[in-house]
Amino acid sequence: MDFPAELRDFLTTRRARLSPDKAGVPTFHGTRRVPGLRREEVAHLAGVSVDYYTRLERGKVAGVSQEVLEAVARALQLDEDEREHLLHLVESIQPVRPAHPRRTAKRAAVRPELQRVLDSLTVPAFIQNNRLDFVAANHLGRAIYSLPQPGDGEPFNPLRYQFLDARAQEFYRDYELATTNGVALLRAAAGENPTDEGIIKLVGELSTQSESFRTLWAAHNVLRYRHGAKRYQHPIVGDLDFDYESLQVTDTPALTMIVYTLEPNSPTQQALQLLASWTTTTGPSLK
Repeated sequence: MDFPAELRDFLTTRRARLSPDKAGVPTFHGTRRVPGLRREEVAHLAGVSVDYYTRLERGKVAGVSQEVLEAVARALQLDEDEREHLLHLVESIQPVRPAHPRRTAKRAAVRPELQRVLDSLTVPAFIQNNRLDFVAANHLGRAIYSLPQPGDGEPFNPLRYQFLDARAQEFYRDYELATTNGVALLRAAAGENPTDEGIIKLVGELSTQSESFRTLWAAHNVLRYRHGAKRYQHPIVGDLDFDYESLQVTDTPALTMIVYTLEPNSPTQQALQLLASWTTTTGPSLK
């Protein structure tokens, strides 16, 4: 991965989205030749010279300090996920004194104890690695996505499903949001794990096979799992509405546990009970 180019494109897209009014810089008469802020305006807001900021945007990060990066992040009004991504990109170009520990890029194994935690839950639950593979799930989790049993081959990857399987557009009731968020999660993981061969391979595979993925990848948006909503249209039991919480696996930072919750006595609970019963007798068969 060309990290100087990644840094350039990330900073360019961040200042392109920020208007002078929103940034609080004076506006002048005449036609602006660039969308959003000019480099000069970002430099002014960050308290650095235009030449210094221009070099940074071009990936020349020799000697750049944490204080300057923090000032640029404030000038561009980066959120916490974007700020961390900026630091990771700079570290990847000049891996000196990393700002904070990185997640391990090696393949992470799911301990049997973690699988037992999943199996003890009465709601759908999964464990994902940093390239979003579902490396473990409980019965209800497998039933929602019709995941194969453990050991049946390569782990299910929701991004491959979203971009390479036509059924995904019907399955995800918020398909555009799901794909946008999924690519942003992968983009953040790529910045944090620059040598992860699995991430590099997945990005290359999706880039060559999906124009939609290429468009979203070029936006340079980043995101972290926290909590939110999931809305599906399951081909057997119909609409399913969940909230989810993400939990970091403390001894294996490359793994994240995703736990779904649902309203008691809701249509989703009834549908999930039906799906659990159906898959117990027939096994997952949709994929």
